[in-house]
Amino acid sequence: MPAPGHPDTDPAYAELAELLQALEAELRHAGVWEPAPPPAPALASPLPFCCDTLRFTQWLQWLFVPRTRALLDRHGHFPLKSAIRPMAEEALAGCDWDVAGVIQLLGRIDQVINCLPAGPSRAGG
Repeated sequence: MPAPGHPDTDPAYAELAELLQALEAELRHAGVWEPAPPPAPALASPLPFCCDTLRFTQWLQWLFVPRTRALLDRHGHFPLKSAIRPMAEEALAGCDWDVAGVIQLLGRIDQVINCLPAGPSRAGG
């Protein structure tokens, strides 16, 4: 039987999966979910959020959502601190679509990730 806080038993992991689905749906509804990925070099930027090569919504679609799903699938360790909402508030300011749902979802995703139990990579290293 998995220990408390294990991805198979902790409801936070299931909530995170649901939040990722809701985020994808919100981005699709807004019409910013793209059918084809950007060129590989654009996805390989060393800067946070690939801010020099991608729009924030592209980063969400092509890097954040798939990487977070992969961590869930392999029971990987999440970062100690997640703060995507503040970046979203800045990056999406002035958009011509209603960004409130995306920002709210990212805030909740931050909260869930920040409350996940400590694993080896969450213990400060």
